[in-house]
Amino acid sequence: MSTHSFKSIEGHTEGMPVRMVIDGAPSLTGATMEKRRKVFVEGHDWIRRALMLEPRGHAHMSGTILYPPLSADADMSLLFIETSGCLPMCGHASIGSISFALEAGLIHPKSPGTVIVDVPAGTLKAKYQMHGGHVTSVRFTNVPSFLLHRDIEIQHPHFGKLVVDIAYGGNFYPIVEVQANFPGCHHFSPEQLLDWGRQMQTAVNETVDVVHPDHPSIRGVKHTMWTGAPLSDDADARAVV
Repeated sequence: MSTHSFKSIEGHTEGMPVRMVIDGAPSLTGATMEKRRKVFVEGHDWIRRALMLEPRGHAHMSGTILYPPLSADADMSLLFIETSGCLPMCGHASIGSISFALEAGLIHPKSPGTVIVDVPAGTLKAKYQMHGGHVTSVRFTNVPSFLLHRDIEIQHPHFGKLVVDIAYGGNFYPIVEVQANFPGCHHFSPEQLLDWGRQMQTAVNETVDVVHPDHPSIRGVKHTMWTGAPLSDDADARAVV
């Protein structure tokens, strides 16, 4: 039986875990991170399962693999490994991984204060601030978002008929607005929304073909966004993913 060792940095972004692999990951081929994601999924997905699922991970684990930059302007590349699969994009894992890489001295940005990251979904441009060797702030401009499908009727096991929009922002999401059979996320517990969200993903993927028009390897939904009434007068909306 062969043995494998991986070195990682462990952390979180406001409580959301991030495990960034910095050594032991396989070499990948391809001109873009999307092509390299395909190579990883086809030949190395056991690494994702080993590092994200129990006993080394858990149901809410999230991770990345740090790779050298591919494009001329980039400072680093990231491959996202999640419990649900090898995703094109993950926002909180990007913030965490950029922070880890800067604090550990693993990257030296070409333009101080800015990090350019190649990811399977495209390119991220992040602005960061540091104080005393620690990253105090990271904010990034995501890949272009768009609406793929509008007013898709879904039969949900719990709610019955729901009408959803399907949007893209690095991953595809069905967005469930308040309607006759769904009074809003504020009426339910996180545990209920989590279980019903998994059911929604299955229902959407069985009902409609969700495929990125420019990148056909990016397909299907692996999240659900429930909406509801804002919590404060300053907010315009509320969402639970």
